[in-house]
Amino acid sequence: MLGKTAAHIFWMFRYLERCENTARLINASHFISLTQKQNIANHWDSILNVAGNKKAFLSKYGAINKSAVINFILRDKTNPSSVLSSIENARQNARIVRNNLTKELFETINETYLKLSEIFRRPINEKNLLNTLATIRTKCQLTRGTLHGTMLRDDTYIFARMGSFIERADNTSRILDMKYYVLLPSAGFVGSTVDNAQWENILRSVSAYRSYNWLNEYEFNPSGICKYLILDERLPRSLIFCNLNIYENLMSISKFYNKNFKSLNNSEKFYEEMLNLTIEKVFEEGLHEFLVRYLKNLFILATIIETDFRFYK
Repeated sequence: MLGKTAAHIFWMFRYLERCENTARLINASHFISLTQKQNIANHWDSILNVAGNKKAFLSKYGAINKSAVINFILRDKTNPSSVLSSIENARQNARIVRNNLTKELFETINETYLKLSEIFRRPINEKNLLNTLATIRTKCQLTRGTLHGTMLRDDTYIFARMGSFIERADNTSRILDMKYYVLLPSAGFVGSTVDNAQWENILRSVSAYRSYNWLNEYEFNPSGICKYLILDERLPRSLIFCNLNIYENLMSISKFYNKNFKSLNNSEKFYEEMLNLTIEKVFEEGLHEFLVRYLKNLFILATIIETDFRFYK
């Protein structure tokens, strides 16, 4: 496969994963804001920080308010990370590599683009917010299911999955960091009703609320939730699950091309580091500090993947 083709497939599924993750972030943020009686503006300010586009937002809108932030993150084309920008980029990548995709997969991506473009023609408000977020999640999940159900397990499939798990790990890290480092108003709120409600919504944002309760009988505590989202290999959106799948897909591509890649060695070390990690070590280092380091290592791995497979040559 040509490096540029691999890049289009890799980024197509990064963009699709980003759409779903953004919808989950907004959904969790919406419900968290309902539990806060004060500092609502600070809350939405933190969402922009997590999304990494606060500067662009302020240059366009000036003041921060919930409606403006939601529309900027969901449907503003001037925001390259918005859901609308992401689905447009995903569809453009799909068109370029159309011959590498099954008919069903291409049609699903195209239909997702058309549906979301139609929804985003009008501003998002309180009345249509939850339905809009549900539509984004459902359409993205349908696309992922179509990939699993129709594609050969060849290099196209492998690059698609690598893109998905790189993006998913990035998202889970940012959501965790948003909660622990930014959203918690003060140390005095730890263990309070407000704090518990926020943690519950963080679990919901990564589809982990019910499964966490199955395993922990509704005992919410920061240590248990962080351990679940970081170190539990059973959870499809945990950091270690993403590391494992990135590593396994790189092993598959190495066997497919009969070649050992630098990215495979890097991902193996990264995964082994996660295997040897305990939640006590995470909190000893500092959750925020750990997540910053994790995101840096993830970025390095993604860059090595791009170099190994000549994405831009």
